Amino acid sequence: MPPIVIVTDSASDIDQSLQQTLGIEVVPLKVRFGEEEYLDGVTLRADQFYEKLRQSPVLPMTSQPSTMDFAAKYKEIIARRGPDVQIIVLTLSAALSGTHQSAVIAKSMLEEAADITVIDSKKASFVYGLIVVEAARAALAGQSKQQVLDLINRYIESIQVYFIIDTLEFLQKGGRIGKASAFLGSLLNIKPILYLDESGVVTPYEKVRGSKKAVSRMIERLKEYAGTSPVKAAIIHAQSPEEAEALRERVQTEMNVVEAFQAEVGPVVGTHTGPGVLGCAVVKV
Repeated sequence: MPPIVIVTDSASDIDQSLQQTLGIEVVPLKVRFGEEEYLDGVTLRADQFYEKLRQSPVLPMTSQPSTMDFAAKYKEIIARRGPDVQIIVLTLSAALSGTHQSAVIAKSMLEEAADITVIDSKKASFVYGLIVVEAARAALAGQSKQQVLDLINRYIESIQVYFIIDTLEFLQKGGRIGKASAFLGSLLNIKPILYLDESGVVTPYEKVRGSKKAVSRMIERLKEYAGTSPVKAAIIHAQSPEEAEALRERVQTEMNVVEAFQAEVGPVVGTHTGPGVLGCAVVKV
């Protein structure tokens, strides 16, 4: 069976040790503070990013990988794994970034050289990072390309994610606020619960007073989806490790969790959410 290689972009926020263990190939996005440009996860780690965010007089900006960045990655994989390699690319939501388009155009440049499939995750951060990890595991376990694609599509369609943020300021200024603009001007201590809709757009779910109530409502909604089914969960946070660990403990106690991940929101997604994000993604297995 031809080898399968899973490719993603750095906004998936997959820990480098997982990338290396599972053979996941990552194309970095770029983060810019004024005239200073960094490669997400390569020359700028999450902790360094949030420190710069606190100190910088200017808000950061992000940019997608170029078509040539993806083409170079595809060529590198083909050279290393041979012309029969099968490449599956899972990208950040096309509704949030042009990354998906870059990956697709790069594929069109190399269609005769390799078997490449590009998929829009319609998700962000480790929400699709979890899907990438599961796809890489399936490929390593010897599943066929079609089996891996079926798994990816099933997870994209069924994974549920809810998150709360400290402020809508970063989403608004970065132009990624989507339908959550309905929550602008909320009263003090009102915590907006958001989710990504079927097209990958940030969408309001509910406004709750106080963080504790918001977390409980988020868990309640995920439990309505999961019932007693076994699930995999991903706790996602930005500079909130204690809150993330507490959320993880609750999710594992209150739901039938067979595996739980914990990931920090990296520089690309963090540019548009700011610190203080706390969320949970759950998918039936």
